[in-house]
Amino acid sequence: MELRFRKEEAADFAEIAALIQAAFASEPHSDHREHLLVDRLRRSAAYIPELALVARCDDRICGYILLTRAHIQNDKQQYPVLALAPVAVHPAWHKRGIGSQLILEAHRRAAALGHAAIVLLGHADYYPRFGYETAVRHHITFPFDVPNENCMVKALEPTALSGISGEVVYAPAFFETDA
Repeated sequence: MELRFRKEEAADFAEIAALIQAAFASEPHSDHREHLLVDRLRRSAAYIPELALVARCDDRICGYILLTRAHIQNDKQQYPVLALAPVAVHPAWHKRGIGSQLILEAHRRAAALGHAAIVLLGHADYYPRFGYETAVRHHITFPFDVPNENCMVKALEPTALSGISGEVVYAPAFFETDA
């Protein structure tokens, strides 16, 4: 298997939507609308084309990851961060390390673009291997009613989380619904 990463292209959108739907089909905590979230995020100011990545396995898209603009807000200040959502690997390509490699590639590209930290809502037993910590440890909260263990943050540079506290503010696209 030859694995390559590149930015998504408009010609990929239908294949990406199908991949995301397949990847989340059996996920019990999914609303099975992640592909619609991706569409909304692409049309929003939060979208960063350089951080919408596909993994190509041989001649097809086998994985996808999206990092978008967000920030952490407290009563005094706003701190820019990225939000990771979603990361998806087609079930036919599971257990080959593609998701891990996508995450690491996204981290590398985000750091190269000067981004300092990433937030995510995800599996508590998966993301710590990539350096994610519970956000509450850094006095960072999320606007969702989910366990603290699923709300995570990662510094892309050593001091990125020093002195930061507040609530994560996601792009409005995260809260919109599709008719």
